[in-house]
Amino acid sequence: MFIAYWIVAGLLAVFYVYSGGIKAVRSKEALRPMMGWVDDMPFGVVRAIGVVEVLGAVGLIVPPLLAVAPWLAFAAAVGLVLVQVGAGVVHLRRGENVWMNVALAVVAGVVVWLATVWL
Repeated sequence: MFIAYWIVAGLLAVFYVYSGGIKAVRSKEALRPMMGWVDDMPFGVVRAIGVVEVLGAVGLIVPPLLAVAPWLAFAAAVGLVLVQVGAGVVHLRRGENVWMNVALAVVAGVVVWLATVWL
């Protein structure tokens, strides 16, 4: 179960570091072509979502790696599921495809289950 956690959580963390990182550092104009929803939200919210995603990715890796409060990995995975639920709602309201949100929520849910090894 430990090996499965590190594989799945590692891949999810890489995705969220990239996705959250670009939201946290790029301008609204740079994000608009790939994320049309940025026009529907205050840009501070977009930045906050990016920071939350990066922190979630860090929470998946650092606590279990250092064996300091490894239960935070469970909390981070739950938080990333909630991020995708919120993202799915936004995309549904805009009439957009939500398959990526569903897939990421499922993968984060698997990480929640795998992270129970530290509870």
